[in-house]
Amino acid sequence: MSKDKPSRIDMAEARARLDQALDDHEQAFERFFFARFLGLSFAYLPEAAPVPEKEICRLTFAVNDMLKNPQGVLHGGVMASAMDISMGHLVAKVAGPGATIEMKVQFMRPVAGGLVTCEGRFTKRGRSISFMESHLYDADMKLAAHATATWKMPG
Repeated sequence: MSKDKPSRIDMAEARARLDQALDDHEQAFERFFFARFLGLSFAYLPEAAPVPEKEICRLTFAVNDMLKNPQGVLHGGVMASAMDISMGHLVAKVAGPGATIEMKVQFMRPVAGGLVTCEGRFTKRGRSISFMESHLYDADMKLAAHATATWKMPG
């Protein structure tokens, strides 16, 4: 666990992040409030593939004190949310808005800081139901969490 955890978060930083998310959000994929508050950046891979053939949604965000639990590491709920978002945005990109039916998360190591990378992908893509997974990596690209999920496809 992190040894240098602050006793309180920086209030000015928290207000600035909140104000920025409030000013910059819209109820749309990639721009909804929680994504803006987390500071998520999105990429769909392979870059050269046509939209229906995208295979991965990669999102990145920087760990900050607002996202940490009392032990000084990235909160598990933030990790789970990021993995869910990576899968949901891939579904939306290639097929339209879907819905998480169920999701299982395995936490493998704490993330104390740095840039987090999360990659969602299909393991089996179907017309009405798809199976997906997401990996969340710490700043050293070590696997920190793994999620599997069942998704209701649009339509």
